[in-house]
Amino acid sequence: MSNVYDKANELSSELRDSDEFQNLKNLHEEVENDEVAKKMLDNFRSLQLDLQQKQMQGEQPSEEEITQAQQQFEMVQQHEVISKLMEVEQQMSTIISDLNKIITEPLEELYGSPEDQEGGQ
Repeated sequence: MSNVYDKANELSSELRDSDEFQNLKNLHEEVENDEVAKKMLDNFRSLQLDLQQKQMQGEQPSEEEITQAQQQFEMVQQHEVISKLMEVEQQMSTIISDLNKIITEPLEELYGSPEDQEGGQ
């Protein structure tokens, strides 16, 4: 079993050394070092988290909250570094999702995919 963990650690190291991760790290540091950009992004993510928590609790966000979120999103999208950071975060998310699919493939072969299980019930 340790071989599986060794491979996971190797994959982690490869991911850390990848151009995509290095780009993400550099952009993240750039935003962290820019007080205005950091505050803008923190405010946007806080609002986003609040809306997600409401939805998880079955509450619908108010029109005002939705409008505020849209305005915040438009504002962060206009900031060049934040916009690029969000784009690279999405790319990393896709990579992680792809890796997850590859890693869980043996389980899907054994049990079927979640989509297969939903359709069968």
